[in-house]
Amino acid sequence: MGTSIVICCHNSAKRLPETLAHLARQVSTDALPWEVIVVDNASTDDTAKVALACWPAGHPAPLRVEAEPNPGLMYARRRGLAAARYDLVSFIDDDNWVCPEWVGLVHRIMSEHPEVGALGGQVEAVCEVEPPPWFEQHKGCYAVGRQAPESGDVTDTRGHLWGAGLTIRREAWIRLLSAGYRPLLSDRKGKALSSGGDTEICLALRLSGWRLWYDERLTMKHYLPAQRLRWAYLRGLHRGFGLAWTVLNATYRGFDRPEPRTLADRRWSTWWWPAASAARGLVTHYLRYLLTYRSLHEGEHEILHVEAQIGRIVAFMRYRNQLERARREIRTAPWRLRRAVEQLP
Repeated sequence: MGTSIVICCHNSAKRLPETLAHLARQVSTDALPWEVIVVDNASTDDTAKVALACWPAGHPAPLRVEAEPNPGLMYARRRGLAAARYDLVSFIDDDNWVCPEWVGLVHRIMSEHPEVGALGGQVEAVCEVEPPPWFEQHKGCYAVGRQAPESGDVTDTRGHLWGAGLTIRREAWIRLLSAGYRPLLSDRKGKALSSGGDTEICLALRLSGWRLWYDERLTMKHYLPAQRLRWAYLRGLHRGFGLAWTVLNATYRGFDRPEPRTLADRRWSTWWWPAASAARGLVTHYLRYLLTYRSLHEGEHEILHVEAQIGRIVAFMRYRNQLERARREIRTAPWRLRRAVEQLP
């Protein structure tokens, strides 16, 4: 069993050298087959040339570039999974600096737990400038920190893993696709701060019977440039979170629990109930923030909730005609593990 490291890139020429330098310093991998795949996702710079030039000549792990012309992180991930030669596919971003033991740990953990379909680790921030006072409270929005109190199975607790450093068992992914699974979200696309593709993958794996695992030994550093540490950027993230949460909640909610689904599950599975809830939240709870919406309100956490509510409303406008159809498809999907006590609306 080998490991394919997949780096999804969009105009990453300036960020790739440091990322590849850390990756090239892997230790204790002599007996482990592994490779590096750089997915060039509709880049307009020299991402491909830089990737090939930066990788050390004669390195035991070969590096190759795969082109994905369709912009969107989910498209890039699918290209990487299709191109991978090995059963373990570990995704790192173009600004992720993995620990020297990364490849060895991924192989060991996934070998010890054959029931695990996805694996995640611990992330430390490396900031270009001094982080603002609010960063510590919101670092999880940047996929920074611990994903669970301790290492172990997080399938029934946290229920998802960050896309940065996400390792997927390729067998699990192939089974999903061969049974007709198609993701809804395109995830991050260019400068658009859309999200949720990693959570959707985890939800699909859970529904098909695979487990999720977090291991704090699996560490990486996430480089954050100054522009990502601005309040306006965090606001944009929350709008994307609101959109993704709405789409995933409306389509997947209730199918991952063994007990019969509740009235709340049935309501949230429609498009109109969450839309009404989002509108009510904007009008009643956040009216005073909307009155001064255009100012930055640095540190005013309530404005982040406003952004999330707006993202939810955008989701209904964009996906309204798809949500109920997608939920019906998931309900009858051949890739989904059925529960005997499940009640269908």
